[in-house]
Amino acid sequence: MLTTFDDDDEVFDALRAGAAGYLLKDAPLEKIAEAVRSVVRGESFLQPSITAKVVAEFNRLSPVPAGNRQNLLDPLSNREREVLRYLAYGRSNKEIAQVLDIVEGTVKNHMTNILAKLGVLDRTQAALKAREMGLL
Repeated sequence: MLTTFDDDDEVFDALRAGAAGYLLKDAPLEKIAEAVRSVVRGESFLQPSITAKVVAEFNRLSPVPAGNRQNLLDPLSNREREVLRYLAYGRSNKEIAQVLDIVEGTVKNHMTNILAKLGVLDRTQAALKAREMGLL
């Protein structure tokens, strides 16, 4: 979905209708191209601000008992947890790198490890796992 609307109702209606991605028209051209390539590969692509909305709504609808959180956190290093937390708040790799004072390539490496360790396919699923882990 490529649109100018980012209100919750529009976002969730589009996702419920089967949208594999959600991007605002003011996104840079390279982000739009990246989103199209991701969706063609069968992945999901959400603009970071939209990811934050989805995670917040998921949080609201489905709280996880505190006792189950630690098991999900076990496979991740402290740095991977930090990267995952910023991802769940809708930060891009570049923004995460700036906040953590590391290079963007290192963030990408951490993301690859996070996806593998959590057994998820993309950033959106990782963000939802972060919610399950109580990182938000």
